[in-house]
Amino acid sequence: MATFISHSPADTEALGEKLGSAAQRGWVIALSGDLGAGKTQFVRGLARGLEIPARVHSPTFTLVNEYGGGRLKLFHLDLYRLETPQQILSAGIEEFLQPDGVAVIEWAERLANEDVKQQIISVRIEIASETERKIVYDDSGI
Repeated sequence: MATFISHSPADTEALGEKLGSAAQRGWVIALSGDLGAGKTQFVRGLARGLEIPARVHSPTFTLVNEYGGGRLKLFHLDLYRLETPQQILSAGIEEFLQPDGVAVIEWAERLANEDVKQQIISVRIEIASETERKIVYDDSGI
């Protein structure tokens, strides 16, 4: 695990971009952090690293946003509104656990361990102060 201290939204996006540049087809990124921690900022940078031209929005109300046009497709999921593993599976997210591209799952801690069959990359964003974030992540060689 690696730790990065972000001093701004731009720093958080830059780390996401670095991970996106290294991303490979089939990656599943488990993203956790409190509301307002910067999860969507991180995903915006990830999309930039994947060379995706679209603007990234939080999928809180839609469950999944799909972005194409880049090096790999990006599937951005948000499980915040789903409370149990049964609700999550009945929402049909199994296909995103082995994506044809890269899947980022916000609130991934709501998944039961047995739901994820392969290795996931964990990224946890903690609010250190109003302007600082502590980001702990699997460095995956980046």
